Amino acid sequence: QVQLVESGGGLGQAGGSRRLACAASGRTCSSYAMGWFRQAPGKGREFVAGISWRGGNTLYADSVKGRFTISRDIAKNTVYLQMNSLKPEDTAVYYCAARYGSVVSTRYEYIHWGQGTQVTVSS
Repeated sequence: QVQLVESGGGLGQAGGSRRLACAASGRTCSSYAMGWFRQAPGKGREFVAGISWRGGNTLYADSVKGRFTISRDIAKNTVYLQMNSLKPEDTAVYYCAARYGSVVSTRYEYIHWGQGTQVTVSS
């Protein structure tokens, strides 16, 4: 079993930055892919960004390309999401997720999930 714990959420203003972290523990594997998803009130959970543990291959949603950067620290078993130029529409609960295999954007392909961290961006 893999445990994922997100941190770094909070309240900020439009144009600001925030870094989320996802600490992984348990039966982690170098063949895993990690993803960040988000869910705004009244909306479905959507893919934000993903990265593979082994090669560091990344994938981004069009809505965050050029503003968000996903990275990993293998020694710390932690994945980060650096969010810049934040917009009010980025307001959501952000979830970290893991799957065995390559990075994909499909929510249902991820089997391990964290509890989420709230990010609120005011205009």
